[in-house]
Amino acid sequence: MKINSDTYYHLYNRGNNKEHIFFENENYSYFLNQFKNYVLPFSEVYAYCLMPNHFHLFIKINDKILFEKGIKNFLISYSKSINKKYNRVGSLFQGRYKVTEITSNSYFTRIITYIHQNPVAAKLIINMEDYKYSSYAAYISEKETLLNKQEVLDWFGGLNSFIDSHKIIQDANEISRHLKL
Repeated sequence: MKINSDTYYHLYNRGNNKEHIFFENENYSYFLNQFKNYVLPFSEVYAYCLMPNHFHLFIKINDKILFEKGIKNFLISYSKSINKKYNRVGSLFQGRYKVTEITSNSYFTRIITYIHQNPVAAKLIINMEDYKYSSYAAYISEKETLLNKQEVLDWFGGLNSFIDSHKIIQDANEISRHLKL
């Protein structure tokens, strides 16, 4: 898919052969730190979830050319680090990352909720706020974050509405049809 500047995207990928891309806690932190260094300067982040074998990001790309260079270097950097640390060879990810353009205001909130509900749907946790590798906890916390928190809360109509919307478990098949995942 062609990427454009000033456009919102759901960006995602999974491990090659559906294998893990995160093997221990420090991998998740390293992934987020590398993302911050390579990609964040050219994008804005609205939601993320890092699962053991895949990741989801809801972002707005501010500069297409710098973003494409940054995302490439980010994924190569992460892959090389994992391969070296775990004495593995070959591709970590299943091909190039995927993006789906998000054009509708209603899908802004739906994709955020979908991303945050991934660990619950995978039965990794019961409560979304307990998952350490998702942006959900940052939204219900008062701590500073690099997320565009206020903008997202405004899309939902405030914090209480944000929380209530996340309590409604979405049908992943329905969302996939709409987002062409």
